[in-house]
Amino acid sequence: VLEITEREALPNMSQGRAVIEELRGTGIRVALDDFGSGFSSFMYLKYLPVDFVKIEGSFVQQIVNDPKDRIMVEHINSMAHQFGLITVAEFVEDEATAKMLVEMGVDYAQGYYFGRPALPE
Repeated sequence: VLEITEREALPNMSQGRAVIEELRGTGIRVALDDFGSGFSSFMYLKYLPVDFVKIEGSFVQQIVNDPKDRIMVEHINSMAHQFGLITVAEFVEDEATAKMLVEMGVDYAQGYYFGRPALPE
């Protein structure tokens, strides 16, 4: 899976779409990283043929304590699923957050709760 951020891939929507389609044609799946950090995020879901949506960690970190962040994550997850995409929550740092994401139906999660980044062995 190749991860691309909104800012990296999308300054030129048609060119970004062509590159993503070419990658997917070779069997590479594509994740749209940091989803929600840009003002036009929802437009990207309509036009880019990605496989995954990685939910911006700044929304995920406080879902246990902040109802607004929880609503954002719930709706991003729901919309991504309605588009047939797989969701990944970033910045999961504790068990309570992980459990809430499971309850919301988020497909995958990553963050320090599961392990610190490490060099390949």
